[in-house]
Amino acid sequence: MGWSASKLYAEAKAAMADGAYDKAIKYFEKLEARYPYGRYAQQAQLEIAYAYYKQQEKAQALAACDRFIRLHPNHPNVDYVYYLKGLINFNEDLGLLGHVSMQDPTERDPRAARESFEDFKILVEKFPQSKYAEDARLRMAYLVNALASHEVHVARYYLKRGAYVAAANRAQHAVKTYQDAPAIEEALFILVKAYDALGMNDLRDDAERVMRKNFPNSEYFKRGLERAEPWWKLW
Repeated sequence: MGWSASKLYAEAKAAMADGAYDKAIKYFEKLEARYPYGRYAQQAQLEIAYAYYKQQEKAQALAACDRFIRLHPNHPNVDYVYYLKGLINFNEDLGLLGHVSMQDPTERDPRAARESFEDFKILVEKFPQSKYAEDARLRMAYLVNALASHEVHVARYYLKRGAYVAAANRAQHAVKTYQDAPAIEEALFILVKAYDALGMNDLRDDAERVMRKNFPNSEYFKRGLERAEPWWKLW
């Protein structure tokens, strides 16, 4: 096959358009091997990363992205590669907020969500004017909420099983790490409950003060209105 770089590239792109990603990758790899210098080789490296992403081959896609960033840190499209890395991990962890029946939430690993957040963060910090930056910011906001919700879900799991120290630790981590996430309201409530169960009254009162300051109209307070018993014991 004595095709030129442009012919190989055209055939690879045609295969991509047809969804024949394996075939496209082979053409792109041949292109890079035969014509390692110039714009076609660099574009082939980009396309390989995308093709692996479309095939849901996460490890290969991330490796291709990292290779491109390492070889071409100043390439005009390197912002897209960071965005693609974020997407790969983002799609991997879309189920983070889902509740799987009978599954121990402590066994779920939110690593992909954290890595996705970091990739999007690099993009928006290094390339704030990138056309991908706004979408990255929106996905970062979603990921913060997802990660906070995961921590709170685990804390709730521990609380229900009487593991009060573990519940307090996970809730405290959520409060410190994801301060603006909606799930923090429940994290503070769990802190109040856990500290109360542990007899740590000063910490309980501190958590309640923070909760009342930040969520004065919380549903958690309403059951305690005009009741003799403290509101947190009514849940």
